[in-house]
Amino acid sequence: MRVGHAEDPTGPSGVTVLSFGRSAPTVVDVRGGAAAVYDTASLSLDSTFGGRWALFFSGGSVFGLDAAAGVRTRVLEEGGGRPAFTNPQRIAPISGAALFDLPSDDRPLPDYRRLGYEATAAASRAPVALGRVGAGAGATVGKYHGRAHSSHGGVGSSAVRLAGLGSVGALVVLNSVGAIRDPETGRWHAGARRNGAGRILPPPVEFRRTRSRVPPPRGTNLVAVVTDIPLARTELARVAILAHTGVGRSVVPVNSATDGDLVFASTTVPRGRGAPDDAGARADSVGVAAAQAVVRAVLSAVVT
Repeated sequence: MRVGHAEDPTGPSGVTVLSFGRSAPTVVDVRGGAAAVYDTASLSLDSTFGGRWALFFSGGSVFGLDAAAGVRTRVLEEGGGRPAFTNPQRIAPISGAALFDLPSDDRPLPDYRRLGYEATAAASRAPVALGRVGAGAGATVGKYHGRAHSSHGGVGSSAVRLAGLGSVGALVVLNSVGAIRDPETGRWHAGARRNGAGRILPPPVEFRRTRSRVPPPRGTNLVAVVTDIPLARTELARVAILAHTGVGRSVVPVNSATDGDLVFASTTVPRGRGAPDDAGARADSVGVAAAQAVVRAVLSAVVT
């Protein structure tokens, strides 16, 4: 697996791509009430084709979904994809999601198709760049007192190794309404601040719109969990569910009506026929590790 970023030179927004180099079994678990997604319906467990050559995360809300065309173009240029049934053209299924980082003025929108292409072309196996890069370039966290009081969000990453099984890693793009807390220490690492400085103001117990003209805060936490442990797609679905618990431990609150929170889960090693049936124990082990990796990835996104 390779990861690449691209940022728009005219404003804080961008695209992050995970390129597998092959068709990787993938599922998605959407928990937020306002997700902006690309081709996720065919990732349902009863779908015929559930593999993806790449995943992308983008800024720009629904405009950012244009990155898909650039990602696909580059994947095909690199020799990816497969024949489309009897048609000689090759297809490379990809999926993605976007976060809301649109500016309040009328500046021109980035060319997300170009950014998708550039992020895929830049993808490498080098350590993942963290912080305000790629899809996290314009990300903010702690918007419960308004965007003006928020802190920087960004891209985070972490991995966990399971003895005798393999590894599981998490890549997070953090653009949350909620504040960021270390679940082990209880310390708030990022959130709303008065005038953008000073101590972090913990999120309120109740969220209310005090003025009718003030729009509700918008946020999104985009997560990709990838493992090299052989898993069936039904097992990946369990991994995605458990990975969400890592977001819930470290982001307060999550999964609101205006969030686009979701988790993609993929394996680079499909589970073959005749593999032993361990009644979900393997999926649970990977899912628990994934949740740990997600917590660490969330913290790395704001302390980098």
